[in-house]
Amino acid sequence: MLTLQFVNYDSQTFRYHSVAGSGMNNIKKIFETLRTNEDIAQNFFEVETSILSILNFKDFFEKLLTEIKEKFEIPYVWISIIDNSEVYNLTEALISSETFKERLNFIDQKTFASLTGSKAKPILINNSLKAFYKLMPQKHKYLIGSLAIAPLTVDGKIIGSLNQADHSEEHFKPNMDTGLLEQLAIKISICLSNVIAYEKLKSLAFRDPLTGLLNRRVMDDTLKKEFRQAKRYITPLSLIFLDIDDLKIVNDRYGHDIGDDLLKYVATHLEDLSRESDVVARVGGDEFIIILPNTTTEETHNFMNRVQNFFQNNPMETRGISTPVSISFGVASTEDRSIGVAESLLKKADIMLYHAKKLKSESYSTNYAIE
Repeated sequence: MLTLQFVNYDSQTFRYHSVAGSGMNNIKKIFETLRTNEDIAQNFFEVETSILSILNFKDFFEKLLTEIKEKFEIPYVWISIIDNSEVYNLTEALISSETFKERLNFIDQKTFASLTGSKAKPILINNSLKAFYKLMPQKHKYLIGSLAIAPLTVDGKIIGSLNQADHSEEHFKPNMDTGLLEQLAIKISICLSNVIAYEKLKSLAFRDPLTGLLNRRVMDDTLKKEFRQAKRYITPLSLIFLDIDDLKIVNDRYGHDIGDDLLKYVATHLEDLSRESDVVARVGGDEFIIILPNTTTEETHNFMNRVQNFFQNNPMETRGISTPVSISFGVASTEDRSIGVAESLLKKADIMLYHAKKLKSESYSTNYAIE
């Protein structure tokens, strides 16, 4: 009697298993198994090829998670990203997207390691799942019976995991083979490396490399757009042109490393003190621009008073050195009817900054110029 041993793949578990055939009566079953295996292999191929050419995080994650969920009929599929990993800073903005609130989760390194260990091997769990809820998106705690966690790596370091869950306890059982799931995680990790390289390159075109703020080119484009919006809807638009006083003295006295620290310190707190709708950019040297939509001249000066007070009360503490922070600024607004184009708004703020610097050099009792 002829006995054949075939391997069948279960799409619900990412696992191959054996199917025995004995005699001619099982030929039909054997061919059905072969066709099933071909279909599963094709699904894997389609998932892999669908993400190979994608070079931005949003489209990459969306395509990956949707393809896995649909092709393998898995109820819950999401990504966990470790805080402060190489991927974290590039993906943090996605959490504000409605699409990703139930698809993306940020988790700290210590918690992630306590749940998954340090090895980049897939884990299957179908009991004591409560602790693993920390891996789930914060606003969506799934009621699940089993879970598959496939760690993802970039340059040999674990940066997070691909997670799949089902209501059934039988779906992901600890004794099941995870070879294909591991293979998929490797392919995803390779693609992630490509996406990271592209996102970094793209960031260099829009961001100041030292401070991470938007650069001059992006600021110019944003200012033109906001200026058109302000004119169209008859709302005020203000612009602040500011610089750091005595940066050259800091560089000469302590070295350029401290000078760079000062630039980053100012940049960080300008962003922290600004609203989400404001645009903060570094436009060169020690000069910064803040664009404030729907903000009057008076409101802008009130804002800058708060900024001045913060820096006066919070010197930069770094490398054992305490460095006082002093800034000067000029303000321009579309409330000034003589300003007809975006470039004039920028030029007027620059002129006001010049007057502020001149006044400061003449008298330390005045920190800024008011038209």
